[in-house]
Amino acid sequence: MKRDAWHIRSDPEQYVLARHWPPRFDVSAVSDFPPVRPSRLARHIRQDLWRALQGLRGFSPVIQIDAAEGGLTVRAGGRLQGRAPQGTESRIRDLLDSPAHRARWLRWAGEGRS
Repeated sequence: MKRDAWHIRSDPEQYVLARHWPPRFDVSAVSDFPPVRPSRLARHIRQDLWRALQGLRGFSPVIQIDAAEGGLTVRAGGRLQGRAPQGTESRIRDLLDSPAHRARWLRWAGEGRS
């Protein structure tokens, strides 16, 4: 696999972006979003998730977006080497629920929607 390669699985009901395949969630949090472009939303959440958790040993981000009634359900997290430190899930949830991050993600992911 190339250094910059990401694995993507996309179908009408689900979009998955992962560094390693198959994706694995050793730690994760879930949040609901309005309907926007899943590929753009996943890319930007992944970038901010990596910035927040890159200090965790062996962290490899995974973003899974499922179609839901009235919008999207995002599961963000990933795989770790070893156990997740206490509070890791809360850090992910706080990121997903951050008004500033959500506004930026939704603004970007909504661009170009048809």
